[in-house]
Amino acid sequence: MHYRRLGHTGIKISEISLGSWITFGSQIKEEMAIDLVRAAYDQGVNFFDCADMYAGGKAEVVLGKAIKNLPREDLILSSKVFYPTSNGPNGRGLSRKHITESLDASLKRLGTEYVDLYFCHRYDPDTSIEEVVRTMDDLVHRGKVLYWGTSEWEAGQAAQAYGIARQYWLIPPSMEQPQYNMFRRRRVEWELAPLCKDFGLGLTTYSPLFFGILTGKYNEGIPAGSRASLEDMAWIRDNITPENINKVRQLTNLADQIGMTTAQLSIAWILRRKDVSSVITGATHLEQLDENLDAGDMIDKMTDDVLEKIEKILGTSSE
Repeated sequence: MHYRRLGHTGIKISEISLGSWITFGSQIKEEMAIDLVRAAYDQGVNFFDCADMYAGGKAEVVLGKAIKNLPREDLILSSKVFYPTSNGPNGRGLSRKHITESLDASLKRLGTEYVDLYFCHRYDPDTSIEEVVRTMDDLVHRGKVLYWGTSEWEAGQAAQAYGIARQYWLIPPSMEQPQYNMFRRRRVEWELAPLCKDFGLGLTTYSPLFFGILTGKYNEGIPAGSRASLEDMAWIRDNITPENINKVRQLTNLADQIGMTTAQLSIAWILRRKDVSSVITGATHLEQLDENLDAGDMIDKMTDDVLEKIEKILGTSSE
């Protein structure tokens, strides 16, 4: 496993990490989730990503059980806040009240006294950025959060948070967590990359396989039992378009030619960027985890010739 600095901070995180969205507390059994965490840790993964709203809080409970007997100082744990976690008008958003109460609940579910990384899961138009920054600064000073950042914020919003922190001598955000993959790339490459360069933010990107589509498993249709076949996953099926599948088939052929799987090609393509601190991957079984983690040793296959072929396949229509 290789490790990268989180932006300009001193903390080092595994360049491939394990996330819990959709899977932990929901799609896979608790025993498998625990096995995945332990296997990932044994292979050098130190960053495990979660959020208070994943599976209604169950994902944090499962992750807490998985790390119970692991050395806390070896782990980088994250959670997020924004989405509703309780009833009432103050049960969501980024108010000081909701952030503080949501973090306390997350820490209890995770079974830890602090999180290493804490993300504002979305931008809250009903709360001033100054209130958000001051709340996060306070949580860092109280030792409950080590580094804070944003997730799916516009570049201008993150820049404003950074500016307010510097203006009032508060602790600024250290990272942003956007979706980034071959089919969702413009916001990272056109907007966030300059922000990372100017302010030293690290990117912890998610959905590298575009909800599994970039594994190639949907190239010949939707297999029974796959994530896209589930009743509540219509939003995945909406992205399994003839145009996308045609591109994935071409990417699969390219991956075969250079001795990679389509998933490994997709992850290594992201890791070629130095502003990406970690690629958050998901897995439902151990073989899938191993396949994803092996992509870290294949970055050297992302030659100029391969990258040019990828660009030709993707064309200019990627968002």
